Amino acid sequence: MLTTAQPLPPGGARCVELAQPNYVNFVFSIFILLGILVSYLPQHLRIINRKSSFGLSPYFVLLGTTSGTCQFANILTLPGSRADMACCREVSGFACFAGLLGVMQVGMQWTCFAVILFLFLIYFPRATPSTPNPAKDADEQPSFRTAVIVAWICVAHAFVTGVISIYFTLARPGSLQSWANFLGILSTVLAVIQYFPQIWTTFVLKRVASLSIPMMCIQTPGSFVWAASLASRLGTQGWSAWGVYVVTGCLQGTLLVMGVIYELRWKRKEKKELEDRLDAANRGQAEREGRGGEVDEQTPLIRQEEE
Repeated sequence: MLTTAQPLPPGGARCVELAQPNYVNFVFSIFILLGILVSYLPQHLRIINRKSSFGLSPYFVLLGTTSGTCQFANILTLPGSRADMACCREVSGFACFAGLLGVMQVGMQWTCFAVILFLFLIYFPRATPSTPNPAKDADEQPSFRTAVIVAWICVAHAFVTGVISIYFTLARPGSLQSWANFLGILSTVLAVIQYFPQIWTTFVLKRVASLSIPMMCIQTPGSFVWAASLASRLGTQGWSAWGVYVVTGCLQGTLLVMGVIYELRWKRKEKKELEDRLDAANRGQAEREGRGGEVDEQTPLIRQEEE
C-alpha cells in the first residue's frame, strides 16, 4: 500500500497490479455499483409516487448530502485512488475501468443522495398533508424556507469542498493524505449525526411516510458489504473511506427496525379504522331496518348495493 501522497511513477507496482484485474473482484464491484443504484430507486420512486417528501427530515437530507460530498472528495484525493487514476495512462481501458470501480461506487452513492435532495425540494409539501391528524402534522412539518436553505447549504458545501480539494491537489500534494483523512472523519461524523434527526422524526410521526423501507432493507446489509469491498481495495490506510459505511449500516439498521414496527402499527390502525367504519354502517342499516324499513336519504343506495 502507498504511504505517501505522491502517486507511483508510470510502470510502477501499482500500475502492474491494475493491468491484471481480478475478475472475481471486478464482478463483485459491478454488483455493488448496480446495487447502490437499485437501493436508492425505491426512495426516489416513493417520493415521486406520493408527490410529497413529507416524513423526511430536512436535517437528514442536509447531513446525508454533505456527508456524501465529503466521502466522494475523500476517495478522489486518497493517494491510492490518485495512483489508480494516474495508471490509466499506462494500462488498458478495461483495466482502468476495473481499477476505478471503488471511486465510481462512492460517486454513485453521492449522486443518488443528491437526487433525494432534489426530490425533497421539488416535492416538499406546501400545504397541510391529508392525514388523520392534519393539525399535528402541520406543526411537525418544517417550512419550505428550511428546505430551500438546506439545498443552498448543500450546494455551497460541495463548491467549497471541491475548491479546497483542487487547491491541495495542485499546490500542496504532500498534504492530500491529511486532507483526505479530514474529509473521511468529517464524513463519518456527519453520517453518524445524519440518522438521529430522521430517527427522531420517525419516532414523533410514528410512521415512515415518504421514507422508503425497501431502500433501508437493501442498504443496511449493503453498507457492510460495501465497506468490506472498499477495505479490500484500500486496506487499513483507507479506513476513512470504508469506516463510514460500517457506522451508517448500524444506524440505518436501527431506523429500519423502527420503520417496520411503525409501518405495521399504521397498517393495523388503518385496518381497524376501516372495520370501525364498516361496523358503523352496518349498525346504521340494522337500525333503519329495525324501525320498520323507514326510508331515509341513504336507503336507495344501500338497497342497490345489496342487489
